[in-house]
Amino acid sequence: MGAAGRDFHDFNVRFRDDRATVVVAFTAAQIPGIDDRRYPPALAGPGYPDGIPIRPEAELTALVRDEHIDEVVFAYSDLPHAEVMHRASMVLAAGADFTLLGPRTTSLESPIPVIAVCASRTGAGKSQTSRRVGRLLLDAGLRVALVRHPMPYGDLVAMRVQRFATLDDIDAGRPTVEEREEYELPVRLGMVMFAGVDYGEILDAAAAEADVIVWDGGNNDFPFFVPDLMITVVDALRPGHELAFHPGETNLRMADVVVVNKIDSAAPDAVDTVVANVRAANPDAKVILAESPVTLGPGPDLAGCRVLVVEDGPTVTHGGMPFGAGTVAARAAGAATIVDPRPWAVGTIVDTYDRYPTIGPVLPAMGYSDAQLADLAATIRAVDCDVVVTGTPIDLTHLFDVGHPVRHASYELRERGTPTLADVLAPVLERLLSG
Repeated sequence: MGAAGRDFHDFNVRFRDDRATVVVAFTAAQIPGIDDRRYPPALAGPGYPDGIPIRPEAELTALVRDEHIDEVVFAYSDLPHAEVMHRASMVLAAGADFTLLGPRTTSLESPIPVIAVCASRTGAGKSQTSRRVGRLLLDAGLRVALVRHPMPYGDLVAMRVQRFATLDDIDAGRPTVEEREEYELPVRLGMVMFAGVDYGEILDAAAAEADVIVWDGGNNDFPFFVPDLMITVVDALRPGHELAFHPGETNLRMADVVVVNKIDSAAPDAVDTVVANVRAANPDAKVILAESPVTLGPGPDLAGCRVLVVEDGPTVTHGGMPFGAGTVAARAAGAATIVDPRPWAVGTIVDTYDRYPTIGPVLPAMGYSDAQLADLAATIRAVDCDVVVTGTPIDLTHLFDVGHPVRHASYELRERGTPTLADVLAPVLERLLSG
């Protein structure tokens, strides 16, 4: 059971060469448009000359019954613990065993040091933390490969191993909006990005040209590589979530370092709750307090304006946040109205609002296919507003004509007090530079 990421990895490392097991199917959830294709023979291996079908998760009970399935492996992330157990109950009632594979079974050993950055929830601030870590390593003179959790929503064979060293490389890969949100800023900073489907081959490629790997986790999944240092980001705006979601709680309990992020935006009692939960669950972890201040790029004055806010897609969909950085920036700049885009939404954007009713009066930057990207563009152009504020890390004007003046909201991690990320990285840097 997956979402085009952890599921493929778990198959590759646990089942692809297991001749005692037949994998009948993958089921897909969370990501639109990935549930009617096949895991191809070139990736599935010689035991699967026809590949493996990928079916909607809604068909799971029928698959267990009709295919006489013995075991169902749960392999995706950022679900409340209760939702995981609802799925377990469904599987058990259908007659199969329900399995969670852990880091010992699925994390690959690396020949070079790995610093993993993971999170308790989607949208906690993992990406800006991994960029901060990467920048500190680059400043020390090290060659850095940033390996991103998979987002293989296109041609799986073509995406087997992906390497992005320039923005032209990213364009040539024709990535989705979600992929661009993760790839563009690290490449601009000078890191080489790797992603794809086969993380054994990706690890070999990254290790061949880097001194150190930064693992940039997706959603709140745990790392595919065994980390030398594990950093977990938790969100002060969502107190209690660090103990309530799978596998985010796993990341919290595994962490060497916990970054409590967004303390500048959260209420003091919320920060206190999160810090207390962190110390109770993982008393040995070093705790870093951090802010994610939002800054607005150049553009028209927002004071008194009617503003459409386009937010990072995963944060406001399966991440469960009603708004993100764009809304914070627009309000701080004096926007008179945050325009709810629902009346102008078209096609798959309408479906997104129906599927995620917790989304606030913002537009998620959805673009998992060319058709969905066209729906996003049409919706933005149709909205009656004065200015568009984008909280997604990418430049939407690079992809299509927005039809309105645009200001871009960005955010970077800033530690408050000690320890800092530089402090916790110092022992790793000392080993790398002396070796």
